[in-house]
This record gives sequence, structure tokens and C-alpha cells, in this order.
Amino acid sequence: MPVTAESLGIDRLSVAERLALIEEIWNGLPEQVEPSDLPEWQREIISRRRAEAEARPGIGRPWRDVLGDS
Repeated sequence: MPVTAESLGIDRLSVAERLALIEEIWNGLPEQVEPSDLPEWQREIISRRRAEAEARPGIGRPWRDVLGDS
């Protein structure tokens, strides 16, 4: 049986409860993910984006720098 919002009872939660659940799930994710934990399509996107970034150095800004501007 697939895991769905309905099978877990999430569809019966209020918006506030769902947001709290999202935060719990988000906070429970590891800081680092092993490449083997990602589906192939995500590894392909990451590989493509990394190659684009290396081909055009200086075009973007590191995420930490962007977060530091706020």
C-alpha cells in the first residue's frame, strides 16, 4: 500500500497542524545526503548544474552568501 496523506491521516489535520508536521519532517532530514540516497533523475540534474557552474565560474553566488544578505 503506498504512503499517502490519506493513509497517514494527514488529510484530516488542520493547516496549522500540517505546517507543524512539515517543519518536523524538514528538521528531521540529515544535513548531508549520500548520492546513493538520491534517485537517478536528481543525480543527473545535480551533475548538469555542477557542470554548468564549473563552465561559467563567477556567474552565480554561493547560497550562504545569498542568505547572509538578508
